[in-house]
Amino acid sequence: MTNLILSVLMLAGAALLAGGVHVLRKGTNKKQGWLMILAAAVMFANVAIGSIPVPNSNQPVAPESGD
Repeated sequence: MTNLILSVLMLAGAALLAGGVHVLRKGTNKKQGWLMILAAAVMFANVAIGSIPVPNSNQPVAPESGD
């Protein structure tokens, strides 16, 4: 499920980036274009943070069966 969410975030970030560049080149609403690019950067940062591997140290410790 995590891979699906990260994939959707990447696609949405790419769409926002492309849309922001398009709006900036068009020149009609520069503030909206920059905000779209900023939102894409935040999405890419979220994907980068979410894809960092973490150790399995938070797993509960199984009781030893060596009585």
